[in-house]
Parts: sequence; structure tokens; C-alpha cells
Amino acid sequence: MNEPSWKTVEYDERDWLIARLAALATLIQVIEAAFPSPIPGVKPGLANVITLIVFFQYGFLTAMWVSLLRILVGSLLIGTFLSPAFALSLIGGLSSLLVLGVFSIIGRWQAGPVGIAVLSSMAHMLGQFGLAYTLLIPHKALFNLLPVLLAAGLLFGLVSGIIAARVLNNTRVDL
Repeated sequence: MNEPSWKTVEYDERDWLIARLAALATLIQVIEAAFPSPIPGVKPGLANVITLIVFFQYGFLTAMWVSLLRILVGSLLIGTFLSPAFALSLIGGLSSLLVLGVFSIIGRWQAGPVGIAVLSSMAHMLGQFGLAYTLLIPHKALFNLLPVLLAAGLLFGLVSGIIAARVLNNTRVDL
């Protein structure tokens, strides 16, 4: 069976697909939020694995909807909607989506799931850092955290990319 695309899937099927995938990503986000982090605000971001898989199977627009819905619904469920944590999550997600958007133009397979996951994760961290520095903590000492944050982004991007690559190589995700 051919992969569905925006042109071949009926409108209602697209909506249900996006809703199911966003719900799965939101569930992962909510579960992840329940665990403490050794570095405040730094989480593995395993919900982004879903976005990455969706990007490779269904394209950028579907991945964008899944990601933005996950950020919105997750923040409502966790209780961070319109808080600084929500703003950081949103800017990180938008920065990550920017990377996916670039690869949707130049070709998804140019960097593969691991490469794109690492670049997306780094963009996520840099976007959050930029927002934190400009709006929340405009102090030069914040730059002392940047190497730690980028190392975490690299590590979590690698883990997410490896998980996504294994899923993409072994199964087709149709919820």
C-alpha cells in the first residue's frame, strides 16, 4: 500500500491521523513532564520522536500540525499554558520546525532521521536559549549554561534520531 499524502488521503482521514499522532506525542510529553530533571527545564523530548517519524512518513505539514497541537494540548494538560515554560516550549518547537521546513525543501533523506533530529534538537535548544536570554534572564552568566544545554541537545537529538530511524526502518506507523 502506498503511503498517504495530503493529496491522496481524504480530509477526514487526515484530521484523524493528525489527531491520533498528536495525542500520542502529547501522552509522551505529559509522562515525561512527570519525571524530575537534573537540569531545570531540560527534558529528553521523546515526544519529538513522533514528530520526526511523522515528518518522514507524511511530510512537513503533518509534522507541523502534530508538533504544534502537542505543544498546545500538552501545556494545557500540564498546566503551563501561557506561562514562560509554554513560551520556551513553543519557541523551541518553532525553531525545530524551521529545521524540518528546510529539509522538506532540500530533501528529507539528505541528512536522515539522526542528522535531522540532532539539528532539530540543537535548534530547539538555541531557540529556547535565545528567548530565555532576551526576555527572561538577560544576564551574561546565562552563557555559562549554553555548552551544557547544547551537549544535552546533542545527546537527546542522537537518542531521538536513533529511535526514529529504528522505527522508520522496521515498521510503518499507522494509528
